[in-house]
Amino acid sequence: MNKPARGYWCECWTQEVSAPERPALLASFDAYSAPQADRWVAIALRTISPALDTDASDQAWAWLYEERAETRRALLRSEPCAVTITHAGTRITWTIRPALFLPLAHRQSAELPACAHTFKPQSTD
Repeated sequence: MNKPARGYWCECWTQEVSAPERPALLASFDAYSAPQADRWVAIALRTISPALDTDASDQAWAWLYEERAETRRALLRSEPCAVTITHAGTRITWTIRPALFLPLAHRQSAELPACAHTFKPQSTD
């Protein structure tokens, strides 16, 4: 990959509805097509749906069967999308945004670039 590649940056965030804390990033994924991006959300929803409460399960299956096609169309128009369900006081949100992935220098092989060996992490006290 020598030039930037178009794709989608996908994230999954969780947040306690009643807590003032900021959302926590649970997972992220780089997708290189709209189908791959919405499939990442679909797989997650299908995987967790048996453990969800009734309302959250209904929200998940509504997106899978009724709203997923609109999400895909929006992604193909390069529009960001989000899917949110709430389970037992926890809001779970998947976001998908169009992205431009830049190639990394010297990453065509398993070897690290020379500059990686000069990096010295600093400890914080």
